[in-house]
Amino acid sequence: MSQSTRSVLRFLGKMLAAYGLWYVLYDLWLLPDGRLDRWVSYGVVQVGEGALGLAGVKAAATARQLALPGTAGIRVVDGCNGLASIGLFVGFVVAFPGRAWRRALFIPAGILVVYLSNVARVTGLLLLQKYWAAGFDAAHSVGAPIFFYAVVFGLWVLWANYGGAPSSSADGAPQAAFA
Repeated sequence: MSQSTRSVLRFLGKMLAAYGLWYVLYDLWLLPDGRLDRWVSYGVVQVGEGALGLAGVKAAATARQLALPGTAGIRVVDGCNGLASIGLFVGFVVAFPGRAWRRALFIPAGILVVYLSNVARVTGLLLLQKYWAAGFDAAHSVGAPIFFYAVVFGLWVLWANYGGAPSSSADGAPQAAFA
């Protein structure tokens, strides 16, 4: 087996282990408890209301619900608050090689990016609901997952190119590696 094949398999193994740990932590403990999901969902709604207010749009936030006048509003439920995407992002960064101090800075910054991306998604869906209701279902069921996967993939590419630890080749030139 070549070195590159071993490196890819090592990365995939680490990613699978990180996913397994996230599954056990989230699906079997945090999700049934509900407090983390509730806190994140409430925060997304509150920040969404504030962002819309800064844009001059009057929105009303109540617990997990964000609404505009004349709309049913958006309810941020468990599974739609960005926590799964945050877990995926952290798994990628932990599985891919890199310096610990860079990882310690990059993970919180990436979590903030994923969180704010979810706020943008929720506010965007709310605006769609008000101004182009026909596009809401497609944007919610297809567009939102694609958007989140693109954000997480973009963060992983950023990590792989700038946060990871380069390995040295025989001629001393740095090379990116999956080690």
